[in-house]
Formats: sequence, structure tokens, C-alpha cells
Amino acid sequence: MERYWNEEIECMPREDMKKLQDERLVAQVKHVYENVKYYHDLMDEKGVKPEDIKSTDDLHKLPFLTKADLREAYPYGLLAKPLSECVRIQSTSGTTGKRVVAFYTQHDIDLWENCCARAITAAGGTDEDVCQVCYGYGLFTGGPGLNGGSHKVGCLTLPMSSGNTERQITFMRDLGSTILCCTPSYAAYIGETLHDMGYTTDDIKLKAGIFGAEPWTEEMRHSIEKSLGIKAYDIYGLTETSGPGVSFECSEQTGMHINEDHFIPEIINPDTGEVLPEGEVGELVFTSITKEAFPLLRYRTRDLCVLSRKKCSCGRTLIKMSKPMGRSDDMLIIRGVNVFPSQIETVLIEQGYSPNYLIEVDRMNNTDTLDISIEMNPTQADSAGEDIQMYEKTLASSIKTMLGISPKVHLVNPKSIARSEGKAVRVIDKRKLHD
Repeated sequence: MERYWNEEIECMPREDMKKLQDERLVAQVKHVYENVKYYHDLMDEKGVKPEDIKSTDDLHKLPFLTKADLREAYPYGLLAKPLSECVRIQSTSGTTGKRVVAFYTQHDIDLWENCCARAITAAGGTDEDVCQVCYGYGLFTGGPGLNGGSHKVGCLTLPMSSGNTERQITFMRDLGSTILCCTPSYAAYIGETLHDMGYTTDDIKLKAGIFGAEPWTEEMRHSIEKSLGIKAYDIYGLTETSGPGVSFECSEQTGMHINEDHFIPEIINPDTGEVLPEGEVGELVFTSITKEAFPLLRYRTRDLCVLSRKKCSCGRTLIKMSKPMGRSDDMLIIRGVNVFPSQIETVLIEQGYSPNYLIEVDRMNNTDTLDISIEMNPTQADSAGEDIQMYEKTLASSIKTMLGISPKVHLVNPKSIARSEGKAVRVIDKRKLHD
């Protein structure tokens, strides 16, 4: 039997949800216009006043927000509450420029944790469960979000963070973990390590996993389910809109239910900004209608997906989004970390290398790999000689410091990377992220 964290909301009739969204949107637009000068100016520029927004039907009149706006307004320019009312920040991994810093009141944290509690409950979680959270803690939203959601559900929570995999498995066995929360690639690695240590799924009590923060395929889902003896559920979120729990999978697993009482989704044409009808592939845009400290209106996620209101066997009436099918910008998600080619380029230029490089991303044994080929200039090629591996190591270390993940670096001869007449092809992503 399907369980719900908040059945009244999760199974709310469409017309009631629309009414709730209308009320919340009208109040939120007024709140943002009066308290966020940056967005106030954007609305004025577009000739929109709060009184023009009477319901969600008027959402398209509002201006978009992009990551560029967030960087421009960093750190306090999009804050809608006094700092004295904020109790926490979370942050993205950042690019070469400024990180995105999101602010939370206590009320914001409570709502976010409730969203994560819905996801845990949809995966079968109850107060009888032991929930092992292996997402990163600290500024990253994964650990804190699922940790709080687990507490709300009443699970015994193991705040493990990532890494030290043998210790993870020891705790998993000794304390009888039943739900695992982490990135899919780390879940695959835990499964691999479990078997390398001589254990089987009979030695652990896991029944479900809640995996997100990076793209993964159905093949990977089945592989993880087999190696850990679980049912694997997807979860989606962004630091900019709170963190994980914006949407989550139910037992039907044909997309993720969006928590529409907090986030209004739209699908737009990424080139024109035109709102597309349900069922069409486009860029996902979110409007936060309950956040107090950092409420983003019409935030462009750059994720490409499809929305569907098809009736779900789980009984939830919340709209579903498909797994993201790619991105409308050049950002890569590798091992759960946001990576921009421009970050790598910055390191190369700082160290005197040419900006001719090729990034190749692949997936081996369910773990993302990052290979970077970098052209040397003729002087570097002449002098490198036997020291080439040392130079590759130094570059790899600098890139790891920038990105937080380790690449394999290959220094190659001048002019050996193909040139393009048009836009340079800097990235080859060999992962099959969607069928």
C-alpha cells in the first residue's frame, strides 16, 4: 500500500492545487517586489507590477532569473528577508566566478525537510527505518536535506557523509541500515566494495535507495538494485530552489512528482523563452512560492525535460517531470559535481598552456571518468621530455583543486587537437544519459 507524508497535499485535486498556487504566487510576487531590489528592477524593466499577477495564468508575464543574475547579485542582492531572520546558507560547488549562495529562514528549512520527508516516505520509509545518508554534508545541500527529511520521518539517521566506504559498510551491517541516500555512482561503488569485502546482499538489510545529484540511466538503476538488493528511487533538486526534494519518484517510477505546493514548474523553449505545452521537451523553469529568504521567480534551471499530468498509480496528483535529458548550457555534472569547461580553461591559461583542449567524459563501472587532453605549445613540447608525467600530475592536481574531482590529464603535441570552423568542440560526453 502506498504511503504518503502529507496525503492531503500529495493527492490534492488539481483545481484545489491551482487555487493554492494562485494564492501563494500572488503573495510571493508582492513579497519579492517589495523586498528584493534586484528583482523589483527586473520587473520594472519589463513593465510588470505585482497587481498584474492575479494567478498562475499570469506567470509568463514575469521576467526570468538565470545563474548569471545570481552571480551578479551575489551575495545579498536576492535576499528577501533581513539577515537576522536567516539561520543558514547552502552553496553550489561554484564556477570560476562566484558561487551561488542560498539563504534559509527556519521556516524555509522546515519546508525543505518536509519535501525530503515526502521523498523518503514515497520510497517506503517510516519511523522503523535506519536511514544512512552518504551525500556530502557542509555547504552541499544533499546531506543536510536528506538528514532533515529523515529526522522528520522519524528514521534512525546515520549522518555518514561520503567516503570511507569500508566504514560505511561496517555501519550499514552493524546498525541494520534499510535506506541509503547518496549519488548513484557512489551507490554503485558501495555495491562493488560490499562484494569485494566478501559480503552479499544477505549480509545487509537495505531495502531502498534515494539517489540524485547526477544523471543516471535505467541500466544503472537495475545494476545498483541488483548489487545492493534494493529498489532505487530518483530525487531531484537545486541549491537555488532549496536542494533535493523539489521532486521525487514514487513506486511507479515513471518520472518524479514535483512538490507543486512549493514549486511551480514551466517548460520553455530555451532559445525563445516561450512557454511550451505539456508533453514537449524544453528547459525546466521553477518559481518558489513558499520560500521566504531566497525566493526565486521563474528560475531557469538549464535542465531539459518533459512535464506530464498523466494519472499515476501511486495516487499522487502532483505533476511529474521526466529525468533531465541533458542541459541547455555547457555545464556537465560529473560525480555529482557541477563542472564548466571554463573552469578548466582558467587553470590551463594560468599555468601557461594554450586554450586548446578536449574534455572527454565517460562512465566506467558506473563511475564517471574525466579525461582532459591539453595541447602544449612548441616550446613546452620541446622541453617537456621525460618530465611530461610530472607536468601532467601538476596540472591534474590544480584542476582537482578547482573542481573538487580528479581528472586524468594528457599533454599532447601542438596542433594535434582538431580545430573547428565554428564553435569549438571542447567536450565529448560519452555517457548514455538517456535512451
